[in-house]
Amino acid sequence: MMDQAQDFLDESEAIYALLENLTDEQMEQGTGFKGWTINAIMRHLHIWNMAAYWSLTEPEKFHAFFKEIMAGMKGQTSMRFFEADYLDNLAGANLIKTWRDFYQKMAPEFGAADPAMRVEWAGPSMSVRSSITARLMENWSHAQAIYDVLGIKRENEDRIRNIVMMVLNTYGWTFKVNREEAPQPTPFLKLTAPSGIIWNYGDESTEERIEGLAEEFCQVVTQTRNIADTNLQVTGPNATRWMAIAQCFAGGAETPPAPGVRSIKTR
Repeated sequence: MMDQAQDFLDESEAIYALLENLTDEQMEQGTGFKGWTINAIMRHLHIWNMAAYWSLTEPEKFHAFFKEIMAGMKGQTSMRFFEADYLDNLAGANLIKTWRDFYQKMAPEFGAADPAMRVEWAGPSMSVRSSITARLMENWSHAQAIYDVLGIKRENEDRIRNIVMMVLNTYGWTFKVNREEAPQPTPFLKLTAPSGIIWNYGDESTEERIEGLAEEFCQVVTQTRNIADTNLQVTGPNATRWMAIAQCFAGGAETPPAPGVRSIKTR
């Protein structure tokens, strides 16, 4: 299986282990992500897993789905409520089982596909490898809100390197979506992986640098933490601006959470 597809599957299984014993009441508690419940987050992840799968296996079905969701957005229906209606308010244990059954079917299909083949998405088309990496990133990032509200310290694995690579590839996107020119050079990254090894990316001679834990870097660029709530060392104006507005996901420009807003809930 393609490495990225296996990593997506492994990350999804880690999230499943977090969720499998939650009660219906726990699934309805609000999180730090826009007040969405755990149910709402999981419906969101399941629907967009399905969309990615259809873009690979049934492009016509993907186009029909995307046309429907765009019509819903024009009708002033929020994403959260559209997704609830689309899934007939699927929730609790049934939602978790449905999500898991689907990603277990989905991962091998991506794993067997040509990594370079282009597939459609909400914006520009992307490679199969990029598509499944984006699913890993989104499932990983949204799950952080669930770990936080449950008061659980997440134990990450080195598969988050896929997110780091995606972030580097979308350096220009962060600035473009904020209607800014991407400043050069791209900052040098010196990140400590969950395993303890060091990942270096870019030109070490530049004065633009970001150093620290890879998981904290991933949290900032997926907007699950404010840079002020991490121990990342950021040097240079390019690096500072990047970390202030970073987003590696599609859609319009989003404002990162304010300092202290996204954190592990203490009991």
